[in-house]
Amino acid sequence: MGTRFYKQTAYLLLLLALVFISALLSIAIGEVKISLFDIPEILRNKNGLEYGILTKIRFPRIILAFAAGGALSLTGAILQGIFRNPLVEPYTLGISGGAALGVAFVIVTGTQIALGAITLPLGGFAGALLSVILVYTLSFRKGNVNINRMLLIGVMVSFVSSAAMMFMMSLTTAENIHSIIFWIMGSLDEPNTSLIRITLIAAISGLLISLLYSRSLNALRIGEEKARYLGINTKTAVRSLFVLASILTGICVSVTGVIGFVGLIIPHIIRMLLGSDYRFLLIGSFLGGSLFLIICDIMARTIIEPHELPIGVITGMLGGLVFIIMLSKVKVGRKII
Repeated sequence: MGTRFYKQTAYLLLLLALVFISALLSIAIGEVKISLFDIPEILRNKNGLEYGILTKIRFPRIILAFAAGGALSLTGAILQGIFRNPLVEPYTLGISGGAALGVAFVIVTGTQIALGAITLPLGGFAGALLSVILVYTLSFRKGNVNINRMLLIGVMVSFVSSAAMMFMMSLTTAENIHSIIFWIMGSLDEPNTSLIRITLIAAISGLLISLLYSRSLNALRIGEEKARYLGINTKTAVRSLFVLASILTGICVSVTGVIGFVGLIIPHIIRMLLGSDYRFLLIGSFLGGSLFLIICDIMARTIIEPHELPIGVITGMLGGLVFIIMLSKVKVGRKII
């Protein structure tokens, strides 16, 4: 038991170190190369080009990648624990579909032009929140929430939201269609520092709150009924964790757009390294998601330099490839939850 604890702690420290190293690489690599040794001098010269690149572009992107990647991976681990299903991720429950529909509505109606740029993330968050409320309400029967019913309703809400968004796109201009598609592909290029700060605070707060439910998540691995025999209030735990995951996903999607596969693939990798103890899995998933998104952001900025690829394209291609390789190596009958 003691050896396993030290091994898991060592893995977490290694992940933390890798996040720090990837952040340093993200600072140095780009169209304009910046030496890490020159950073103190650059920060003193506030009128220089490099100062603007660091403070206005690279630092905000690293912070947003750290927060959004960590939050999306964390919510994936939480939802997979709640539903006891390895294929559940933050976007399975219609959250991303609702956010995309909200953004499409804002763009098509011209609300963004009338009320300012902040309207776009607000529309995305409102759409995600409405989808969550709809999924939860329709899943609520006789004082209880049916987990399997919630999952099916979430998938259907996602399909309906996508269809409604396509309907609006068919009625609007080519310029609006381009804006909607660009948002859907995801981006870490967020100029509003207040939104980045909110995302970071929400991500770290979500991690701390989820750790309070690590015992409940460990008990839920053996089923709700058996968890109740262990003294776990499963109804409150599932409800609280679902709301927490939904809010985190809604905030991330409203700021960064749809960035897929982070919440699906990273918890699997971390589970292989650390096991299924949620005391370590939640922290590991957060750090792993941050590391993954920072690396993907570096690739998005450098593959076709000086142009930039949408980060959702990188996460989708890289995440899908890794997931296929992982599935091909998993032994038949092996549990991954």
